[in-house]
Order: sequence, then C-alpha cells, then structure tokens
Amino acid sequence: MTSERNVIRDAAAQLRMAGFSVLQVSSTTINIAGPPTLYEQAFECRLTAEERPARKAQSPDDTATFIECPDTDVQGLISTSGTAFANLLEGVGIEEPRYYFSASPLPPSDSYWRLDVPGGVSLAANADLAHRDGVTGKGITVVMTDSGHYAHPYFAARGYRVGPVVLGPGATEPERDESGHGTAESANVFAVAPDVNFTMVKMSFVNTIGAFNAAIGLAPDVISCSWGSDKQKGPLSAADLAASAAIAAAVAARIIVVFSAGNGHFGFPGQHPDVISAGGTYVGPDGSLQASDYASGFASTIYPGRNVPDLTGLVGLRPRAAYIMLPVEPGDKLDAELGNGKPFPDGDQTGPSDGWAALSGTSAAAPQLAAAAALVKQTAPHLTPAEVRDVLRSAARAVTAGHCFDRPGMNHRAGAVPDLATGAGLVDVHRAVLSARLWADHHESEAGPVVI
Repeated sequence: MTSERNVIRDAAAQLRMAGFSVLQVSSTTINIAGPPTLYEQAFECRLTAEERPARKAQSPDDTATFIECPDTDVQGLISTSGTAFANLLEGVGIEEPRYYFSASPLPPSDSYWRLDVPGGVSLAANADLAHRDGVTGKGITVVMTDSGHYAHPYFAARGYRVGPVVLGPGATEPERDESGHGTAESANVFAVAPDVNFTMVKMSFVNTIGAFNAAIGLAPDVISCSWGSDKQKGPLSAADLAASAAIAAAVAARIIVVFSAGNGHFGFPGQHPDVISAGGTYVGPDGSLQASDYASGFASTIYPGRNVPDLTGLVGLRPRAAYIMLPVEPGDKLDAELGNGKPFPDGDQTGPSDGWAALSGTSAAAPQLAAAAALVKQTAPHLTPAEVRDVLRSAARAVTAGHCFDRPGMNHRAGAVPDLATGAGLVDVHRAVLSARLWADHHESEAGPVVI
C-alpha cells in the first residue's frame, strides 16, 4: 500500500520540524532517527528497553536489546492516534536488531572427528611439505565446473586467487551458489594448492557438457569436476558420447581433467579412460588409513581394462561422509540440510545458516587431486595429462584396510595396490612433487643445454 506524494511530502516536512532526522523517503515508509525522548514527546508515548533472545550470526544463544512501546499490543508499534501526526502517519514501527546471514572465516567447533580446511586436508594429503618447499600452485590455473561460487569470507581472508564466476549455458546469478556444493568443494583445491588461479564455471545441470566446454574455452591447466551419472553398462547415450568427445578434446589440448569416481555410482565420466578418476580414503584420528565405504570402486564394463579409481582423496564414511568442514553460502541448501540440529552423523552440528557444512564424498576428492595435479604441473610443466596421472599414482600411499561402497559390482577390499577399492592409494602430494622434480631433471638432461 502506498501514499499520495503530497501526503508523504507533508509528513516528512512535519517530522523534520519536530526535530527528527529524515534518512530516507519512499512510497511506503519514511525512515527517521532521533533520541528516545523525542519519540516520547512527539508521539506522546512511553519507550522501554527489553532484552530478548536473539540468534546472531556466530552466537545462536545470545540476547539483544529491543525498544518497545508498552502502550500498544503490537510489538514495536507506536500509535500516532491523538497526536499532531494522526492524519499523516498510520503509525511508527521501531526497527529491530537484525544480523547478516553471514559466515565467519573460521569454522565452528564440534565434538566429532573431522578435518578442517586448509590445515587438516593439507596435512592428510601430505601437501604441507610441498608448500614449505615453495610448490604452492603459483602460475597454474584450475577451473571447476559446479553449482557456483559464493564470495565467502574464508577465501578472501586467506588471500586466495578466485576469479569472477563464468556462467555456463543456462546458468544464472553468478554471485550465488544456491546449492553450496561448488563453494564447499573449491576449498579443497586451495587446501592443497593455495596459490593457484581459480575460476568457477557455474553449471546448469541440464547442460553439463556446455559448462565443461566453457571450462575448456578458458584454457586452464586443470579442470575439476565433482559430478556425473551412474553408468554400469553401455552403450553410452548420445549425450555421453558428446561428453566423451569433449573430454578427449580437452586432454588432447594438454588439459588435465579430474572427475569424481562416484559415491556408490558407476561414475561417468569418472570412468572415462582419459580422466584422473578420484576415489576415497578415510584417515582416522590416529592417522590410520582405510578405504572409504562411501566411495565407488569398480572395473568398467564400458571401457574394458579401465579400473576405477586411479587413486583417492580424503573422503568420509557412511552414512553421510560428514568429514570435512567446508565454507558454503549461508542458508543455502547444504547449510540448511546438514545444519538440521541433529547429532553427528545425521547432522553436522552446525547452524542452518552459519555458512559452514561438513561433507566430503568423491566430490571432495576430485578437487584435492586436481590441486595435486596442479602442483605436479608447476614442478614439471612439460608433463602430459597421462604422465601427471602416472606421477600421482606412483607416489600414492598404499591403503590396505577397509572396502569401497557396498553394491553389486563393487564392495572391493583394499589390499595390494593397485586394487579396485582405492586404486594406487591415497594421494601423497609431497612425494608426487618430488617424483615430478626427478622427471623434470631427467627431461632437462635429455634435452641438453640451451645455447643462446
């Protein structure tokens, strides 16, 4: 409901004459400010202060001060009846304390074992030693195709290089990540490779091929994809064939492509022979390793001889794989679903709009391996995508306990590597960088000195 312009003008003028500061005028409200005594005098009312419970951004059990007019039955309402303003103002609404639905750059605490970013993931992937040796991904470009990327303060507080979001075909709102998935999983990239140049291609899930092709068009060093479909048997559909062609084209252009193996899925394109297929390993509080029973492991029937995964990243256990505390857009789907007030593992014991959620799955493993590939590429720029995969596999830590997802065609036990539970084992970033350095030194010695 709006008021006539002359009424609004007269009301604003009279409020100024009474001593109020008029901050804003619109067709529905006039925003004013003044000391409490001015309100009491002008509107012939009493004002009181009340402490009430308030859920603040990072302090859910807190209180705030509310200004109240006890003369009316509606909270925060000052009546103008019987005052000089009766014919101009329907009433005065006292503003309430409000808080950003924002997120802290630091994750919340909880009572169950999990990893944080960047420290927990970096340490468990043995990336810290590579960082101390100066290998951090600087100069390498990683592109992720996912649900989008929200400008969470976690990223800015650490100085990560996050480029503007690129919209894939059919995607909208580049500043939003309605799901939270892309924002969360991108933190895994920076945990392993903190100095990469990162770009998110926001994807419409009805046009994943278009988003992947948009990523290729950015000419990155690495493309990370934490999505796919369940394809146990062929033949491949037309869309799958188009995706296969796009992947092959990317790899032919010397772009390293990483895909999730699946969370109980026979992941496609995660089983494509040209990609690095990311499975899962769980690292316990005592440092022990076991295959994640949340992650896929299988022998492809679509590509005979192709075993999935190639190696693993860090993935939690069933039922929810709530394992890595990751930043998300406050109040998005993941934040609300996992911050459901239920104890672990049915919930992650965070708030529903605090901007943090505990999750993992092979969606987390793929960006971890993509980041590891970025460090290998920084160390040995001439490596082909296939050679980068070989380096990562050869340096992986063997996992000899546990089993992958329990499903016919899966449920393989970890054992002598390579196996169908974890492939070559858990990514070891420092060892991979050392191996890449040896390869680079050998390559340079074979090439001979450069004469200028």
